[in-house]
Amino acid sequence: MSGDVAVLGAGMHPWGKWGRSFVEYGRVAARDALADAGVDWPDVQSVVGADTVRGGYPGYVAGATFAQALGWQGARVTSVYAACASGAQAVNTARAQILAGMADVVLVVGADAAPKGFFAPAGGERPDDPDWLRFRVLGATNPAYFALYARRRMALHGDTPEDFALVKVKNAAAGALNPNARYRAAVSAEQVAASAVVADPLRLLDICATSDGAAALVLSSMEFARRHGAADPVRIRAVSTVTPTYPKAVLDLPDIATDSAVAAEPASASFRASIARAAYEEAGIGPGDLSLAEVYDLSTALELEWYEDIGLCPAGEGAVLVREGATALGGRIPVNPSGGLASFGEAVPAQAIAQVCELTWQLRGTAGARQVPGARAGITANQGLFGHGSAVIAVR
Repeated sequence: MSGDVAVLGAGMHPWGKWGRSFVEYGRVAARDALADAGVDWPDVQSVVGADTVRGGYPGYVAGATFAQALGWQGARVTSVYAACASGAQAVNTARAQILAGMADVVLVVGADAAPKGFFAPAGGERPDDPDWLRFRVLGATNPAYFALYARRRMALHGDTPEDFALVKVKNAAAGALNPNARYRAAVSAEQVAASAVVADPLRLLDICATSDGAAALVLSSMEFARRHGAADPVRIRAVSTVTPTYPKAVLDLPDIATDSAVAAEPASASFRASIARAAYEEAGIGPGDLSLAEVYDLSTALELEWYEDIGLCPAGEGAVLVREGATALGGRIPVNPSGGLASFGEAVPAQAIAQVCELTWQLRGTAGARQVPGARAGITANQGLFGHGSAVIAVR
């Protein structure tokens, strides 16, 4: 049996700060994806929702929430939460249902109405919550963590703030071409350098915002796709949701300690590198087969780290790629042709789904002015708190 599932439809609610309910955003994205697929809502057999969490409580059970918003019709529902990897977990759940024969057509939806400013810990005392400890004990907000990683790159590899600025310039140029992006204006390196320092060496334009937004996919079995008239659809070939291995030699969000490396050698690759490696192994392809990538650019420096983690270059050479223009539109291997989080901002349950939407449009050849010519394979990559891997490989 083929492990592929078809992407029949992709849809979004544009990112921004709209002041409305995440349910409304999700309903818009879902109807957009259904229309794109040419599938009627009553024909959907399962809905998988990526949860929106508020105050530490996953009270928004997304699968049922979106099924109700679209109109109860008896579909099975599933809700998943894996922080920033929630969307990939939702895609993987839908794929598993399809491959298991539980459903022919599954709707995947993620949406958020994010709070203003950077994400803060929920109230209360939760000493067993590593994210709470990270905020309350270390005082390490997200921007502080991003800055520590940037400093690490500067110390180990000689990266500079000017290299980081080039990532923002590249992503802003792509985002300016994307009608779903929140920020749709080109940015110069001088503008990055002139923006306010948030956590040295990162400035305001080096760090992604928090946003409202939604994304949805209609996935199906290959047999259903053929019956539906989609002879050559975009196909999801692999989903990686791996966890770290110990010992961990590098501190990673939200961990604030590692176990001893005295009795066991550190892993040969980082956790993030293992995410992509598992996806490549499942898909039977490698970095050299990629036409494009969508990665999790919480900060400009972290995007450079992802270049290395997904195998586009050896460790320490991410800045070389951005200096050469290799990862820009028109370059050898465009990264974040959507504009990335730099242009969208974070809408946590939706962003991994949005990455797959971009792969879908690129592999169909319908991405408009940001189209990567001849795109045939792409990877998404991000990381959720508490050891949630997230990578999806799509092919055409």
